Amino acid sequence: MSDPYWNHNVHYHPAVLAALPDGCGTALDIGCGDGLLARKLAEKAGSVTGVDRSPRMIRHARAETTTRNVTFLEGDYLDDTTLAEGKYDFVSAVAVVHHAPFENAIDSLVRLLAPGGRLVIVGMAYNRTALDWVISGCGVPASLLNARLRGGKRGPSSMPVEDSTMSWGEARRAARRLLPGCRFRRRLLWRYIVVWDKPKEDGP
Repeated sequence: MSDPYWNHNVHYHPAVLAALPDGCGTALDIGCGDGLLARKLAEKAGSVTGVDRSPRMIRHARAETTTRNVTFLEGDYLDDTTLAEGKYDFVSAVAVVHHAPFENAIDSLVRLLAPGGRLVIVGMAYNRTALDWVISGCGVPASLLNARLRGGKRGPSSMPVEDSTMSWGEARRAARRLLPGCRFRRRLLWRYIVVWDKPKEDGP
């Protein structure tokens, strides 16, 4: 699938798709926006649900989607009545978790994930240390080059935008505390990626 636009979130869609397990049955895309990532996931997963609390984004997603194995729901993943607990083999959250208290967001994502399922978070953080600023500065030429090659930094209108309240170090420590054994990587274009596999059976 070719992308109709490019931005920093779309840039990391390939990383999300690469983490999707082979033969995935049910996938959930949190904060699906216009449904671009959900449609990509539907090419590899049995069924995909996209959820977003913006009515406008859900209307846009439904209008753009003809794939039968994708369903879009208007709602908030933090609300335990919106989505079925423990149902999804794969859960993705791109530029979503910083819109809520981090621990609450992680707890909700874990609750939705089926035992043995995989969670992928593409998150945002802010610079606190000198090294943070150096790494972020290195992303500027890469961002400009990508934007030029891919037609500019664009995206659907009315997408909610909010700054993160956590630094890179805080996000890393919190992710490792709340998701033991997760893989945390800071990436060049002002995002980090967390991949975590939920244990197949809960401990005692």
